[in-house]
Amino acid sequence: MPRGPIYQDKYKPQFSGHETFPLRYGWLKKAYDVVDVRRGDPDSKAAFTRDDAIAHFGVGKNMVASMRHWATVCGIIEDGETSGQVITTPFGDIIFGADGLDPFMEHPASVWMLHWNLAGHPEKTTWYWSFNNFPVATFERERLVKALEKVATDRAWPRVAATTIRRDVECFLRTYVARRPSANSSPEDTLESPLAELGLIKAMGKRDGFRFVRGPKSTLGDGVFLYALIDFWKAFTSAQTLSFEAIAHEPGSPGRVFLLDENDVADRLLSLEEFTNGAFRWSETAGLKQVLRDTDLDLNAGLEFLAREYRKAKTREVA
Repeated sequence: MPRGPIYQDKYKPQFSGHETFPLRYGWLKKAYDVVDVRRGDPDSKAAFTRDDAIAHFGVGKNMVASMRHWATVCGIIEDGETSGQVITTPFGDIIFGADGLDPFMEHPASVWMLHWNLAGHPEKTTWYWSFNNFPVATFERERLVKALEKVATDRAWPRVAATTIRRDVECFLRTYVARRPSANSSPEDTLESPLAELGLIKAMGKRDGFRFVRGPKSTLGDGVFLYALIDFWKAFTSAQTLSFEAIAHEPGSPGRVFLLDENDVADRLLSLEEFTNGAFRWSETAGLKQVLRDTDLDLNAGLEFLAREYRKAKTREVA
């Protein structure tokens, strides 16, 4: 039986918002900055809708809407307490703030975090379902479209048109797969979205063939993995222990979202105790594999572990 939040009765699907534009380089920083300078303004949402927004961002009206969408679903900005307010998030502040750790998104941890926020949370239906519920490793574009159409029909989601799903799948693939180079294009031209750098989905020989790339991820650091583990654990259970099976295979888990094999998940869990100074520990007794925690499931603490990953990288660069 299908599992995960998408199959819960109260789930509301989302197949739009991006205006058919995949996330582009520089958009998140621009969106963060325009919200940050209006910090405390009860009408900060107007930054994306006022008449001069097109001139300020240097893109068309639909792209401005897309920029705001991506900044929201990537966890950089969020709706504030008042109806006209948009605010920056703690994650956005850590990356893009005045003392931001990676304002130009040069560290792979930043892109991995964007992927987690997109595919580790069920708000963006195509992203979440494709990484967590789609039961195949290789596929054609049309197969993914038809599979999502079937889910929409089986779940009786209202007002979900086939053309909307098709456009969402197109945007999804352009987010993760570099465009095929032409004779006159440079390597930079083929990378439309920063998420293509992760290599999670590869184009196959034929035009509409793709495959999910499962296995070890050398650029995925302990800080991102631990943040994802805390985030998943918090949504999954309040228990003090979490099974290896859930971490590796449950929809929305780090194993599923990062396309890790069991051996890589196990290796990462084994290193948790040292990385967290004992706050999270791997246990394997009587054949029961699980992680134990001696701390609250606090996402702000998770961001501190993430920041440690950036600082370690900078220390290595200086050395």
